[in-house]
Amino acid sequence: MSTATATFGGGCFWCTEAAFKQLDGVESVTSGYAGGHVEDPTYREVCSGDTGHAEVVQVEYDTDALSYPGLLEVFFTVHDPTQLNKQGPDAGTQYRSIVLYHDDEQREQVKRFLVELEEEGAYDDDIVTEVEPLEEFYRAEEKHQDYYENNPDDRYCGYYAEPKVKKVREKFGDKAVAEQ
Repeated sequence: MSTATATFGGGCFWCTEAAFKQLDGVESVTSGYAGGHVEDPTYREVCSGDTGHAEVVQVEYDTDALSYPGLLEVFFTVHDPTQLNKQGPDAGTQYRSIVLYHDDEQREQVKRFLVELEEEGAYDDDIVTEVEPLEEFYRAEEKHQDYYENNPDDRYCGYYAEPKVKKVREKFGDKAVAEQ
């Protein structure tokens, strides 16, 4: 098995984490912060909008089971890349749409993917997703890890994460893990 890492920000990390965890071949998903200028920020600091960080997820995946373009397809399915600094009820730069690439190959693949989306007219509005190199990833506090799984009665997750989970299971059923 060969593994690789991908980092995405598409709104609240609880929702994005839950969506990626539905995929067979995903070894782990870690919620955290990236793209800012403050070292080792806290959730409260990131939520202030003053650190420059986005809420992101870092996805460790088996490259024999999943491809990076496949992960991009899921990412662009479960969030709205035309929303500037907003997803659902969450607004601010910490909720921006961002792909943080780990190497030149990922950079080229995401740029190609975005061109294809634009050419096929996948969205009515322009895609505003930022594409930047990952400089530093900071793991979020433990209470934010596996949030959807650990808080099944949370109303926010029921309203915002659950539809993303269902969308992944419906659209990518052949790649989804078996339901427990």
